[in-house]
Amino acid sequence: MPFRLVSDYQPEGDQGQAIAKLSKSLDAGNMHQTLLGVTGSGKTFTMANLIQHHQKPTLIMSHNKTLAAQLYSEFKNFFPHNAVEYFVSYFDYYQPEAYIPRSDTYIEKDSSINDEIERLRLSTMGSLLTREDTIVVASVSCIYGLGSPEDYANMMVPVWVGQKLTREDFLNSLVGMLFERNDIAFGRGKFRVRGDVVEVHPAYLDETAIRVEFFDDEVERITSIHTLTGHTIDRLENHTFFPAKQFVTPGDKMKRATLEIRKEADAQVAKFEKEGKLIEAQRLRMRTDYDLEMMAEMGFCQGIENYSRHLTGREPGARPHTLLDFFPRDFLLLVDESHATIPQVGGMYEGDKSRKTVLVEHGFRLPSALDNRPLRFEEFMEMTGQRVYVSATPGPFEIVNSRPENKTFIPVKSEVNGLKVAMFDFKKLKVKPSGNDEPLEKFDPTRRGTPLVVEQIIRPTGLLDPVLILRPLKGQIDETIELCRQRVERKERVLVTTLTKRTAEDLSEYLQGTGLKVRYLHSDIDAVERVEILRQLRAATFDILIGINLLREGLDLPEVSLVCILDADKEGFLRNETSMIQTAGRAARHIGGECVLFCDKITDSIQALIDITEYRRTRQQAHNEKYGITPQSVKRALQQSLQTHEKEREQAEKLNSSMVAEDVQTYDKVRVIAELEEEMREASSRLEFERAAHLRDQIAALKTTAPPQVTKPVKYPAGKKGRARK
Repeated sequence: MPFRLVSDYQPEGDQGQAIAKLSKSLDAGNMHQTLLGVTGSGKTFTMANLIQHHQKPTLIMSHNKTLAAQLYSEFKNFFPHNAVEYFVSYFDYYQPEAYIPRSDTYIEKDSSINDEIERLRLSTMGSLLTREDTIVVASVSCIYGLGSPEDYANMMVPVWVGQKLTREDFLNSLVGMLFERNDIAFGRGKFRVRGDVVEVHPAYLDETAIRVEFFDDEVERITSIHTLTGHTIDRLENHTFFPAKQFVTPGDKMKRATLEIRKEADAQVAKFEKEGKLIEAQRLRMRTDYDLEMMAEMGFCQGIENYSRHLTGREPGARPHTLLDFFPRDFLLLVDESHATIPQVGGMYEGDKSRKTVLVEHGFRLPSALDNRPLRFEEFMEMTGQRVYVSATPGPFEIVNSRPENKTFIPVKSEVNGLKVAMFDFKKLKVKPSGNDEPLEKFDPTRRGTPLVVEQIIRPTGLLDPVLILRPLKGQIDETIELCRQRVERKERVLVTTLTKRTAEDLSEYLQGTGLKVRYLHSDIDAVERVEILRQLRAATFDILIGINLLREGLDLPEVSLVCILDADKEGFLRNETSMIQTAGRAARHIGGECVLFCDKITDSIQALIDITEYRRTRQQAHNEKYGITPQSVKRALQQSLQTHEKEREQAEKLNSSMVAEDVQTYDKVRVIAELEEEMREASSRLEFERAAHLRDQIAALKTTAPPQVTKPVKYPAGKKGRARK
């Protein structure tokens, strides 16, 4: 189906001109363009309009799972008739294999796979191979090794009504796709057989299985069924079964790969023995022999991805297959928060190579393990087509490369032509952005030398950028306390940023001693708990949140009206121009938004923040006056508190107060835990991370305590007396 945007909103502010200019640039064939969109300007809606205009499969990249989940949810709503997929790392916990020579410490790979995310990844791969109307929201996980798309496609099994196919051939095909037969515990990636009826639960479907019924050597009927009840959902004319695993290898390739692995192992062992490294030689021989035996008997082994070069038949040094190989050659790339995502893509390769080189040198892995790696940056750029970089603070890479004459890319780092390039310092680049001041009819996306940096700085709500206030460092804590008290009295929220975790914790404790309700947030707090802390801030469980670097891009907190940046003149990573602009932007969703910077001198970063804020406020104010717009604070519904579920349960118990109790019983704790775990998985699949965290805590509490004694309430049947029946 064509990409069709479904929304109750129309482009407002300067969204219309941004959509028109970027669309014109894409139509002109430009490879790089940048959308400079401020916080709260509706960048996601603009991206959705570009997808509808361009009508090409699209990859949307984000630099972390949380932001990717938000984008996935939004694009699912924007494109309900198209395939919107979610592709991030499927590890809840991941400890990579490593070796520390100094202490002779070997760390074995340890991981915990999230089944729901694995299902979404498989669904992504299937959609890309079978549908042209696919949008994928992904993290940097998309540049890591994946199975070959050719092998994956060749192992797919299409089945249709009336097809000449024996049951035995169909079962053999399922086994070849790594499905497991289990007639008792029916789950994803499994199938069961009852006479001429085969029921398959594809790994990419949640609660839906496919029932294939045979008559003699012919497919008689295909139906989709509910996995729990077995009830028929729909009659199907055909269905295509995808492999049950992300890494699949045909049998002939597996045999050829084992011979190549054995050959490489013999050569590497001989090399170690020649160099007198007998321990390394023995270690490598034992590891490789064990892995080859497992692959021969079971079809897989622990760490099989380290043999991916042989399994896929690639040449030494060749790039691995990734999710990008599943896309058609001509697809659109949207890089969200590009100032953070682009550097992250560029930094993955070297870190992975450093760790694996040590493993190879000490005999833990074959040299071919180095080819199981993420893409190098230049490989990533070669595999992508037209790109739109989206950020409120685009970096030098985006600005310099967003020119019509750049058909590939320029690997910009921190300097351009010997000059340090600030994010918005177009004067040093001797160019100006293609901003709102240029009418669409005069906008020329083929003009050489001018970066295609399209501004979107007018918010649909009419809100201006936060007012900047500079205060001296002396007495910054006392001043912060007074500012916080003023905001709390107005029932507004405050964000405070410090330079270290210790300072955040100590300041939080100190402010609590003054009677303020305060929490801190930093990287030691796990991701699920961070979501709950932010929800509690919005719900006024506390009023002030103290953080370091997490209070930046991606946080949508309409209740925050004040941001305090302590030690703002300590120039560095946490106080550079990007950090300043992103942090100040957290107060841009409130009509009374202010940002207070405590400093004794105006650094280059502070001056850049002042300049860009003045420029934006002037443009925003002029737009409001021209169209008679009255600014309004952003209003967004607060997600239901997890404690609400407990209150509802208590109210239900009160309503049942007229019930008569049966004999006191002990509930089945195992059954209750199983039910809660199922609810937790369902909440996670719906991206309701707060509820999933709450259920997780309940499960943990049940596992560590003895089951309490509870009563089972039963109502008297109407018109009856005496003891009620069950």
